[in-house]
Amino acid sequence: MIWRWLYALLLWLLLPVMLGRLVWRGLRNRGYLESWTERIGYWPRPLRSADVWIHAVSVGEVQAVQPLIRDLLARTPEVEVLVTTTTPTGARRLRELFPARVQHAFTPYDLGWIMRRFLNRVRPRLVLVVETEIWPTMLAACQGRSIPVMLANARLSERSARGYARLGGFTAATLRRFAVIAAQSQADADRFIGLGADAERVRITGSIKFDLQLPASLWDRAEVLRHDWGVNRPVWVAASTHEGEEEALIAVQRRLQRRVDGVLLVLVPRHPERFERVAALLRREGVAMVRRSDERTCGNHCSVYLVDSMGELTLFLAAADAAFIGGSLVPVGGHNLLEAAALAVPIAVGPHCFNFAEITRLLAADGGAVQVTDADALAGLLEHWLGDAAERTRVGEQAFGFVQRNRGALARLLALVDQQLEAGEQGDGTSPAGPSSGRGLAGQSRAG
Repeated sequence: MIWRWLYALLLWLLLPVMLGRLVWRGLRNRGYLESWTERIGYWPRPLRSADVWIHAVSVGEVQAVQPLIRDLLARTPEVEVLVTTTTPTGARRLRELFPARVQHAFTPYDLGWIMRRFLNRVRPRLVLVVETEIWPTMLAACQGRSIPVMLANARLSERSARGYARLGGFTAATLRRFAVIAAQSQADADRFIGLGADAERVRITGSIKFDLQLPASLWDRAEVLRHDWGVNRPVWVAASTHEGEEEALIAVQRRLQRRVDGVLLVLVPRHPERFERVAALLRREGVAMVRRSDERTCGNHCSVYLVDSMGELTLFLAAADAAFIGGSLVPVGGHNLLEAAALAVPIAVGPHCFNFAEITRLLAADGGAVQVTDADALAGLLEHWLGDAAERTRVGEQAFGFVQRNRGALARLLALVDQQLEAGEQGDGTSPAGPSSGRGLAGQSRAG
């Protein structure tokens, strides 16, 4: 109990800092100032009650949970779904995917009075928190109202587990408030249980990112891009790059240009507020560049195609011969490899992949990805791949096969959603997932 009070006190003390940081980020990205009052429990527009509240931090989580939302809406047209995001890019992507059907709000801060206002307004029957968002106040408030909370597509790196372990009993008590923790892998499940989660409430469902749904028009749009760049031109994508990586990737591209005729780097920074800084870096380095927003042809004169748009990474991966997944040459922890794997693109990652350690290990062991030690090793690998179409195809097919063999997490997660909705109706928000009656969400409408 003392830890919970200390946590609440700390958040109170940090509230001015959090609001100040929001303003500071808003100076670089106006989206952070959009509806900022929602973060403290005041909504400029009416917020409807919802059957299911899904929290998805940013673009990656929104993309991951997209098939689950589509399935819920398809099965029960009258279901009300609310999605909260922390970042404006996540909000933008949600609106692109579900322009009218799904409600959006920015994530409320985890303070008691804010969370109470939010729950009084939304009155969810079920809360789904995507990946590794653990909010003690929200969990306690939902438990007090018998609202089941699921940690969906849950992952926990060794590094994060060590951090949570320092809080001892507070972490254990917080994790035991989850009705279900749907872990991506056995290793993730073991870490949650090791921190004190109730083993009976931990399920291994796999990653719903394996169940990626690709739009039918994707390959036609990718072919148009390749014609713009040059059909026979070798192309590699550096996806979701971070501060400190672009300099190394420019050096890789320069080395490749000396050895691979016409090679093009498609550079996709992770955060939109960095687009201008990356463009400025390319200009300082004297790199021949075309920006996506320029809307002009990227001919043979162009060395780097800078993607300064959001929500199009899948398209650029589909048009590429090889991919490097960023956040891994610097100690950010890497990003999701499965989107590229589902497109049968050979994948390279750097040494820092602790956020996706299990998937990286398994995909590399299966032959669909290669983990390199540094930028020099990355340059050598890309030179090999871009000069050997048969090898690229072999590695890409291994990656694609890995994804196909691991599909099914979505169906397992939806079964748990049905079970928890039933548990919520019965007023038991913290019981472990039991046998489903098969009734679930289908055919049900929101009461009140």
